[in-house]
Amino acid sequence: MQPKLNDQEGVAVPYLLLGLAAVMFGLYNVFIKLSADHIQAVLGAVILQFVAAFLGLGLLVYFKHVDNLTLHVSPRGVILAVLAGAAIGVVEILTFIIYGRGVAVAVGNPLIVGGSLIVTSGIGWLFLREVLNPWQVAAVFSIIVGVAILAWQAGR
Repeated sequence: MQPKLNDQEGVAVPYLLLGLAAVMFGLYNVFIKLSADHIQAVLGAVILQFVAAFLGLGLLVYFKHVDNLTLHVSPRGVILAVLAGAAIGVVEILTFIIYGRGVAVAVGNPLIVGGSLIVTSGIGWLFLREVLNPWQVAAVFSIIVGVAILAWQAGR
């Protein structure tokens, strides 16, 4: 059972959560950029992961207590969560290194996020059999062009 995050109509809340997630992801990158010159990359990533783990644990305990949250788990779910954790751990370390070497957050973040959108859209379409409508395909191609232009410009 998921925590109760619905409003009266049940439609606006997911979009508010998407907006909040986008703001938090942007701040995440800005804070890494600002700290990259002041902390060793792996140590920065470890601190970041500990804070995220304690925040998540606190929310888990809160929802368990307030909403009587039922935890459902399967071995596959645990394995996939571990793989996601390993992937984001590597991303965090690389991001500290990238920003520590002077890459501007206004360049690095769009390249990382844009590149990840290309990867996730491709995997979703090729391996997860997700259907992309023509607008989504056009958007992905626009992202590819934007990432290529930004990378080319940054490399000059």
